[in-house]
Amino acid sequence: MDERIYVCHTFYNVYVTLLKECSLPKERQGQADIALSTMSTDFSGLRRRLEDCGMFAHVYLLDEKRDSTFPELEKYKKSYHNIIRHLYNRIIYTKKLAKLQEPYMKIDFARYREVYVYCDSDPIGYYLNYKHIYYHALEDGLDCLKYLDGAHYDNRGHFKLKAFLSSLNVIFIQNGYGKYCLDMEINDLSCLRHTCPRYKVVPRKPLELALDQGQKRMILRVFMEDADEFIRELGEKASGDCILFLTQPHPQSEEARRQICHDIIRDYCQGCHVVIKPHPRDLIDYAALRPDCTVIRGKFPVEVLNFLEGVHFRKVISIATTALDTIDFAEEKINLGDTFWDKYEDPAQHNWRTV
Repeated sequence: MDERIYVCHTFYNVYVTLLKECSLPKERQGQADIALSTMSTDFSGLRRRLEDCGMFAHVYLLDEKRDSTFPELEKYKKSYHNIIRHLYNRIIYTKKLAKLQEPYMKIDFARYREVYVYCDSDPIGYYLNYKHIYYHALEDGLDCLKYLDGAHYDNRGHFKLKAFLSSLNVIFIQNGYGKYCLDMEINDLSCLRHTCPRYKVVPRKPLELALDQGQKRMILRVFMEDADEFIRELGEKASGDCILFLTQPHPQSEEARRQICHDIIRDYCQGCHVVIKPHPRDLIDYAALRPDCTVIRGKFPVEVLNFLEGVHFRKVISIATTALDTIDFAEEKINLGDTFWDKYEDPAQHNWRTV
C-alpha cells in the first residue's frame, strides 16, 4: 500500500499540507501524494511547482463534479417541508451523487494507508463513504467553522436524527459526522459553538514556527515565483506607510466587490500606499480597477507573506478573514467582520452564525 494522500480544494489546503509534511521526520518526507481538486479552484502552474519541490511522490488533478453537473439530482434537492419525504430524497441523493462521481475519480484511494481530505462536504466526502474508505478530515480554512459550521448549517432542523443516520452511512454529513471519517483536524476548539467527538486539535501556528529557512524558501517557491520582483516593485512604488487589503470572493456581485474595494481604500487607507492581495477565487482585475495601488500577482495564502524578508505593513485590512491571526508582518490587523457586507447584499447571504 502507498503511504498517504491529501485531497486539496484550495491554495490554503496545499499550504497546510506542506506544513504537515515538513513537520514529519526527514525519512518520511517525499512519500505522500497530493491531489488538487479542479472543481472550484484553478491551480494554474501550482501542479508543476509541487512536482518540482520534492515534497510529494505524485501530484494528481482530481476531476470532482458538482451536483449541478447531473440534472437528474435536482428533484432530490427540493424542500417539501416534510421530514420523512426529505430524508427519503436525501438517502437517494447521497448514493446517487457518489455513484455519479465514479467515472471521474481516477485515483484509487483504497490503496493508501491514510487519506486526508479538506472540505469533505464536496463530492469526495460522499464518494469515500460510498466506497467505505476511511479518511481523516481537515479544517478547510483557519478556524473556518467559527464563521460557517457547514455540518450544522446545512442540516438545521432534526440535526441529531440526521447525524445518527450519517453515522450509519444512510446519508452523509461532513466535518466529522460521516461513518468513515476517522477524525477532523481543527486549529482551535475554543472558538466553536458546536463540538464533535471526532474533532482533533492540531494548531497551525506551531507548524509554521517549526519551519527552517530551507523549508520557508521551498514554500515561497511553490506559491510565489516572483517574490523578489514583488519586493522590488513594492520598494519602488511605496513611499511611507503601506496598507495591505485582503479581498474576498464575497459578495457574489462583482459590482459590489468593486465598490467595497473603493470604500475601504477611501475610509481606511488615506495617506498610505495600498497593496491589494486578491483572494484566489476573486477574479476582479484590481490592477485595472485601482492602478494607484500595488496588486499582488499569483494565487497563494496570505500566510506565505510571513516568509518574505523586508516586507512590512502598517495595517492589514480584511472583512472576515481568520488568517489575520497568523500574520506577523503588520503593526495593526483590522477585521471588519461580516456585518460590513450588510450594506452591499442581503445579510442572509453571509450571516451564517445563526445556527
